[in-house]
Amino acid sequence: MNDSDIIRLYWDRNDQAIRETSEKYGRYCKAIARNILGDEQDAEECVNDTYLNAWNAMPTHWPEQLMAFLGKITRNLSFNRYKHDHAQKRGGDGLVLVLDELTDCVSGMESVEQEIDRRELAAAINSFIAGLSETKRNVFVRRYWYADPIAEIAGEYGMRQGNTAKMLERMRKQLKVYLTERGFEL
Repeated sequence: MNDSDIIRLYWDRNDQAIRETSEKYGRYCKAIARNILGDEQDAEECVNDTYLNAWNAMPTHWPEQLMAFLGKITRNLSFNRYKHDHAQKRGGDGLVLVLDELTDCVSGMESVEQEIDRRELAAAINSFIAGLSETKRNVFVRRYWYADPIAEIAGEYGMRQGNTAKMLERMRKQLKVYLTERGFEL
């Protein structure tokens, strides 16, 4: 079933929408949640919550790309779950490391200040990523969107872990310069 047909099922409030979404994008969403949460059961719960959120969001919003829409919901739910579960814990787990790697480039804003500023920052980051080679772009996205471990990324692209880590470090530095040159205070 194509994405438009699945979205139409959501709009028609047809329960089949959940089954079709699960069949087509369940593994994708679960991989995102699993990378962030590191727990199969928590990942499954986040995926189920993704379907509920999609169900609630679709009557008023027709997503341009269903896969990206579901991925974003899953990612946000997984991060929220992770923050909740680790509120008291601080340590050397993988997700903290992934997020810490980017803190020098992009810091979170204490309040949800101007939506325009957020969108401009997102557009600048997207522009930076679009200017990377395909391999670098894929490595960057896999690390900082999907939270994939460096070892897994290195294996996928036939690179050494050290080289992959160095590539990511260089890209973070380039991103910081890129954003600073465009007037973003980091």
